[in-house]
Amino acid sequence: MRKPGISADSHIVEPPNTYSDFIEPKFRDRAPQVVDGPGGGSIFSIPGLDDIIPLALLGAAGVPAEDLVKYRTAKFEDLPNAAWNPEFRAEIQEQDGVCAEIIYASIGMVMCSHPDYEYKAACMNAYNRWLEGFCAGAPDRLFGLAQTAVVSVDEAIEDFKKAREMGMVGMMMPGRPQHEDYDHEDYDALWECAVDLDLPVCFHILTSDDCGVKEVLAPKRGHPANGFMNIIRGVQDVMGVFLFGGVFETHPKLKMVVAEGDAGWIPHYKYRADHAIQRLGPAVGCKLTRMPSEYITENISFTFQDDLTAYTDQDVVDSGCLTWANDYPHTDASWPNSQKILDQQMGHLTEQQQSACVHDNVKKLFNLPI
Repeated sequence: MRKPGISADSHIVEPPNTYSDFIEPKFRDRAPQVVDGPGGGSIFSIPGLDDIIPLALLGAAGVPAEDLVKYRTAKFEDLPNAAWNPEFRAEIQEQDGVCAEIIYASIGMVMCSHPDYEYKAACMNAYNRWLEGFCAGAPDRLFGLAQTAVVSVDEAIEDFKKAREMGMVGMMMPGRPQHEDYDHEDYDALWECAVDLDLPVCFHILTSDDCGVKEVLAPKRGHPANGFMNIIRGVQDVMGVFLFGGVFETHPKLKMVVAEGDAGWIPHYKYRADHAIQRLGPAVGCKLTRMPSEYITENISFTFQDDLTAYTDQDVVDSGCLTWANDYPHTDASWPNSQKILDQQMGHLTEQQQSACVHDNVKKLFNLPI
């Protein structure tokens, strides 16, 4: 039997008091608030953002597909208690064969695209304070990722230090920083700090300003399902900035997580990245001393939930980069059917390989004390 799962990408649904009770006094009158949306369901009203996300869809794990349209109009109090209250979390973990979770934000994903960096930083600091208390409710089962707005390199470094002091195990990063891009040499000090503090930098889908929730729900072209298919584009783009910009070349111990972007595409991406450098590298001034595929294997981990294609390449499976997740309590979660899905998709793997994908890899990645 494989080991119990450690979900490498789970979430909370931020409760109404997340920002109002924990934000700096200067911003309290503008703190995000839960209000009734156009359809009657609860939404977070965030000054400066016009995204309307029904909170119910952030807590719809296990809701039958045919009921999702009706569920959109649910109030916050209709959500499962485990979506925000740690006292109820162990029960839902046990129902899904999970013994621990890495916790990402939900509304915080939308917040990553906020244009006001000072306000965004205040909201993320408030979230971190709230999350510290949430994780303290089950410290052997709940492991939080702090958020940083990356207002500047110096401020981001302070955020990383605070995160470590709070007991966080990694940092949830916005897809785009305020100044320059992540491959600029100015960020070298931040990556050195991340390595020194042993905090992986985690890039979740829907956290880039050009591939956020709004663009996914209302794609520029075609059927709404086309927006769903485009979800992974944003995290691939960020990964490419680090990869081809030489960040892993300069910081070989830096650990990066590409979250909820699936994993079946890894072999093709590695092949195409190597081809790009072999064919175009000299012409574009590439300074990498190794093939991109080597950095992907050594520096990057990928989270996914229901992805049969993730397990088809033995080299990928054995590389240690696969970190399974159940995405609770989001709409696309595999909860409460994760074990059944894993049985179907991982049956051809050895017990050791299965345990690595669902437990050992994420435990090692975040150095979890379990």
